[in-house]
Amino acid sequence: MPLVDVADVASPSLARMHNFLLGGRDHYPADRSACERLLQIAPDARRVAETGHRFLLRATSRLVREHRVRQFVVFGAGLPTPAGVHQVAQEIDAVSRVVYAEDDPLAVTHDRAVREDRRRTLVVQAAPGRAAQVLPGPAARNLIDIGLPVAVLFVSVLHTLPDPAGVLQETASVLAPGSFLAASQLVSPPASWSARTPGCGSTPASCSGRRPAAVRDGFAPAAKSQRPSARCR
Repeated sequence: MPLVDVADVASPSLARMHNFLLGGRDHYPADRSACERLLQIAPDARRVAETGHRFLLRATSRLVREHRVRQFVVFGAGLPTPAGVHQVAQEIDAVSRVVYAEDDPLAVTHDRAVREDRRRTLVVQAAPGRAAQVLPGPAARNLIDIGLPVAVLFVSVLHTLPDPAGVLQETASVLAPGSFLAASQLVSPPASWSARTPGCGSTPASCSGRRPAAVRDGFAPAAKSQRPSARCR
């Protein structure tokens, strides 16, 4: 079998950089070096990562408790953390099902070893930019019924995409009525680090923050998707 999923540890990975910023141990010198450069440009990067993770867990809890969502797909899942979406959702209701989607091969391997049980929690290798194709695809359908409400989470990942608003809009168009999109986007003044930060990506790619007005204007179409009952938060 060809070794198509061999991890590149010589280049920084977004998943491993995020793990470093959250205080994890699953990272390599290239990831630490990239994070050190990032922290010089954006000293609050560690706090931003922690805030994003708290938002992810808070959004999950609210969707289960208040909106009775029982299906979740998490894009840009990253490496396992002590508390994840499946723990939060399944602690509230054990029937909750979670698909983690991640494109970093090393993160996928870790996730499958730690998170996956293939009954209520599944890990697939997929890039967030392909969410609209992944959701109705065969891998996700092993656990998720796309014809029923599902919450799709894009937290701490949109800044790696060239057209995040377009991805959200395409994703909303394939969701059933009663579904949700939960997303976060880095925002910052145009003269700050948001312009381009080399090495902040999984290919490695650059990552970019956006001005608040651009985020509001760009994400508005996703909230007015082709399926009016699919909500964007």
